[in-house]
Amino acid sequence: MATGREGTRRSDIARRGGRRAEGPKIVDLPGLRDRIPVFRDRAEAGKVLAGMLEGYREANALVMGIPAGGIAVAVETARGLDLPLDVAVVSKITLPWNAEAGYGAVAFDGTVLLNEELLSRFHLGSQEIESGIGRTKDKVARRVKLFRGDRGMPDFKGPAVLIDDGLASGFTLRAAINALRQAGAPEIVVAVPTAHLESAKGLSEVEVIYCANLRGGSSFAVADAYEEWSDLAESEAVKLFQEFGKSR
Repeated sequence: MATGREGTRRSDIARRGGRRAEGPKIVDLPGLRDRIPVFRDRAEAGKVLAGMLEGYREANALVMGIPAGGIAVAVETARGLDLPLDVAVVSKITLPWNAEAGYGAVAFDGTVLLNEELLSRFHLGSQEIESGIGRTKDKVARRVKLFRGDRGMPDFKGPAVLIDDGLASGFTLRAAINALRQAGAPEIVVAVPTAHLESAKGLSEVEVIYCANLRGGSSFAVADAYEEWSDLAESEAVKLFQEFGKSR
């Protein structure tokens, strides 16, 4: 299956705050472009990312996994690089008739990011929108308590390496990036096993994205990159996160 390689040196990455006028630098594995499937499971994907992110091993970095599926990836990446692991809870605000599609996202700090283009397309009423936001805020608050307990956000001393199990539209990741920046992360790096090319190009809030399996085309599903795919139960994600903490 897939193999990693040493990523771009951090000294090669320009550091700029806020949104970039141009898209991010995308570091991928050319041999895995437009291929499916390329990973056995999320654990293997995390190990591949660790190989790509080798330049961050001595960078005082902190790996931030997005629950639920992103935790299974982030655990292996953090383990492979001998880096600490924390969570960045964020959840999409789903459409009333489709739990897989979203029109926005809520981050761990309670901030809300709405996709105005989708909202205008689906003609959702204000009551439906507010109801969706409220449900999602409750879900995020519950997950923050579940994963973090009474702990506050970490003290960032170096880059935050933000990891999810894939990048489709990029909207949820965008909400997480904004919240991490507000939480004091001096540098944010996105690392995902698989991503849609155009969505990755549009994630201009960060300087660099590491993606093993970059894919173009009109159709994209994160699951297609994996031989073994299912939704990761919240309880399993918590277990993985807690077991990693005990092992350090």
